[in-house]
Amino acid sequence: MQKFDAIVIGSGQGGNPLAKKMAAKGWKTAMVEQRYAGGTCINDGCTPTKAMIACAKVAHTVFHSKLWGIHSHGCMVDLPFIVARKNNIVEEFRDSTVKGLHTKDVAWFHGTAAFTDNKTVKVTMDNNETTLLTADHIFINTGTTPHIPPIPGLTDVPYLTSTTILDEVVVPRSLIILGGSYVALEMGQLYQRLGSNVTVIETSPQLVSREDPDVAAVIKKMLESEGLQIYTGTQAERVTKKGKDILVDIVTGTSRETLTGTHILVATGRTPQTAALQLQHTQILTDEKGYIQVNDQLETTAAGIYALGDVKGGPAFTHISYNDHLIIYKNLFENGTFSAKSRQVPYCMFTDPQLGRIGMTEKEAMKAGIPFKIAHLSMDKVARAIETGQTRGFLKALVHPQTDAILGAAVISAEGGEIMSLLQMAMLGGITAAQLREMVFAHPLYAESLNNLFMTLEK
Repeated sequence: MQKFDAIVIGSGQGGNPLAKKMAAKGWKTAMVEQRYAGGTCINDGCTPTKAMIACAKVAHTVFHSKLWGIHSHGCMVDLPFIVARKNNIVEEFRDSTVKGLHTKDVAWFHGTAAFTDNKTVKVTMDNNETTLLTADHIFINTGTTPHIPPIPGLTDVPYLTSTTILDEVVVPRSLIILGGSYVALEMGQLYQRLGSNVTVIETSPQLVSREDPDVAAVIKKMLESEGLQIYTGTQAERVTKKGKDILVDIVTGTSRETLTGTHILVATGRTPQTAALQLQHTQILTDEKGYIQVNDQLETTAAGIYALGDVKGGPAFTHISYNDHLIIYKNLFENGTFSAKSRQVPYCMFTDPQLGRIGMTEKEAMKAGIPFKIAHLSMDKVARAIETGQTRGFLKALVHPQTDAILGAAVISAEGGEIMSLLQMAMLGGITAAQLREMVFAHPLYAESLNNLFMTLEK
């Protein structure tokens, strides 16, 4: 048995920086990873998808260049090149992650970790050899994997996930997507722009169900304008294969229909990767879905064991995982009292235009009984958007009527995530709507639209 001060299970965006910092503090630290360094973000999520989305945006711009007075004469999508470009970026980021861990003298174990008790982990290597590791502090950062819903016939067809579709080198002629949330819509627009005929099936009455209805409606209209066919309030009842085609029987209210596609993408959420950990040998509790239960300091129900990143449930974002490691590190090494309870949770959906979100939605504010007034500005009233031809979407902010504090915002815009980040900083710094209304921004930036956004409160 090998003794360590700390064991990190899962080389994700929380586990990696935590392992390096603990090693730098003199803790003998082990990292156990069963797949690739970098976790979902680098290998399956942020890095590869945004690399490919960038290519799809170029394709879309070229195909519609006449709108800017530029007439192109023929264009083809080279998906093998796009995939190779994506792979090169992923490998560069992955190699950098491994190098960083080795530089900090973190012991690397490539294999599957399983608990034998609260302080001991058995690692099964690729060659089936096993080794036992023990430590007083153990950190679980194993993330999630695509959830496959129990739709009859689905597992009998060659379905794709958000991981496997990224390695397809032939553009799907017709792609059916199960799910209508963030990943599904990013993938849908991506492949529609590369040449697929995309159909989205969402069980909820609206796309991105956690968002306000006006946000969902604009996103749906935007995607439909690019040719996506979208079904909401629709159940997929059965999936079958007929020759080279995949058939999906759907029900919308009392209407029944059979959709035909060449490929099917399952984007119906994620499942925590906790089964292989054999948590029954510990005092760690999980919820009914398998997510590890933690307190506000990210401690599990077993002393000395922490969980960070997507495996603990809650907001499943890379930046939240990274912030998790800061909370744990500062509390362990800097006598901190940091908590996950009151932190901001910004996020961005990387459709084009983007959806940037921070703070409360209208639905959340009403449920909490918090008064608010709404500042709203359509992007076709923004100078920069008009000049660049990017007028789809709007800016919306919730403002407290007594304090003038910004409670939340939704930005559907080119670089919507960047605009949202300005509002996030204003919220953190206590900058009021009136101050933003009168603040001097360089003209003509998208940021300048915040002047006009908060002027709408005066009407």
